[in-house]
Amino acid sequence: MSGSRSEVGARLGATARAGMERWRDRLALVTGASGGIGAAVARALVQQGLKVVGCARTVGNIEGRGWYHVGQRKRSVSASSPFLEELAAECKSAGYPGTLIPHRCDLSSEEDILSMFSAVRSQHSGVDICINNAGLARPDTLLSGSTSGWKDMFSVNVLGLSICAREAYQSMKERKVDDGHIININSMYGHQVSPHSAIHFYSATKYAVTALTEGLRQELREAQTHIRATCISPEVVETQFAFKLHDKDPEKAAATYERIKCLEPEDVAEAVLYVLSTPPHVQIGDIQMRPTEQVI
Repeated sequence: MSGSRSEVGARLGATARAGMERWRDRLALVTGASGGIGAAVARALVQQGLKVVGCARTVGNIEGRGWYHVGQRKRSVSASSPFLEELAAECKSAGYPGTLIPHRCDLSSEEDILSMFSAVRSQHSGVDICINNAGLARPDTLLSGSTSGWKDMFSVNVLGLSICAREAYQSMKERKVDDGHIININSMYGHQVSPHSAIHFYSATKYAVTALTEGLRQELREAQTHIRATCISPEVVETQFAFKLHDKDPEKAAATYERIKCLEPEDVAEAVLYVLSTPPHVQIGDIQMRPTEQVI
């Protein structure tokens, strides 16, 4: 990714959106906020003046971080989540009008999720925006993959997302919030099946997210609320995703990002700001994003 974290942050900060003003001082929950897309989204929302609860399994641990070279490029690898506490401090020192509040939560645990929503309720009233970004991929194929790997993916990508969406809606309902927004960070793998067998089950979980988001939209209409539901489906984004998927083959992971100019996390954050800044009568169902150079 080109530029430092502060430089890309400034890029998003310069894009003030009039439609975002109504969200100022309100609370957004961003899951998987410790790196990649989640961190970029959390930073962008803080820049727009929101209170952001950013959750991750770890919020301040940098052990296991290292570097290696692929071709002429130096890449970082982390054995644990990047550091949410550092991002929160960075946002504060930059003078952004919002606040990032790190919260530890394991999205595979319903108990953890419910505890998080209870803490948000008691400390910050409740959730106005829920951005389900956390996701998990394991290289478990359909013919020889492990059941445990399948369960891990389903637990986070489908059940964790659904529990967060349900609890966010209940939080809005009990406070009579009628203009909230639930955004699911999906994937183009939720719209097409890749020929790469290692991600077939992962793709199935993302197809579920596509169906869940539309089902959520329909149920929100049945409830006669103006709360909106949106999918954002990027293709290859230069994050730690490939390194976690191919954790035993870093060269293969790096090659994922070497062949074309990939999307960057800030590109997805821009899409989130666009969705949130649209007028209340506009329903964005799905934004599908690919790198310009990508063929399939």
